[in-house]
Amino acid sequence: MSHNRIPERIPLGDVISGAWARLDGGDVFISPSDTVSDVEIMASGEFLVRYALVYLGKPHLAIVPGLVALDYGDMLVGEEAWNFILKKSNLYPRADVLGYRNDGVDDMISIKWLDLVLPVRVLLYQDATSTIPLATLTAFISSRADLPPRLLDYLPRYTTIDNWRSQRE
Repeated sequence: MSHNRIPERIPLGDVISGAWARLDGGDVFISPSDTVSDVEIMASGEFLVRYALVYLGKPHLAIVPGLVALDYGDMLVGEEAWNFILKKSNLYPRADVLGYRNDGVDDMISIKWLDLVLPVRVLLYQDATSTIPLATLTAFISSRADLPPRLLDYLPRYTTIDNWRSQRE
């Protein structure tokens, strides 16, 4: 008789280096190669970004998937779980997502209660062990070309702060 073991949660994330800044009322990330002057730097160094899905009818809440439990017993983590949620979850609406919400609370929610039409939230964490994000990023400001592709899928990129400001006006 075999027993299904519950795998360790593996939330999807990308390591980035630079500075977390509060700029004109929004939280942005600036790569280390770009110079800044009139910007309020909150912290700098190496950080982890994770991706969160918004709750249906509760847009102030979002969950970073760490594990997906399908209703027939399979369990998915990491990239496999993320791709399943975005591409196949409509086939298994009773599947559960386990992870940490954007407020740090450990939670479990059925996929059918996630609003997959709303944009993915990009959350900034101090490191891989953190469960409470430092900020929800609204933009990435960098002239570098070697940024994580997934980050660019979910977060607008601007080459300069002036470019970012002109787009907001």
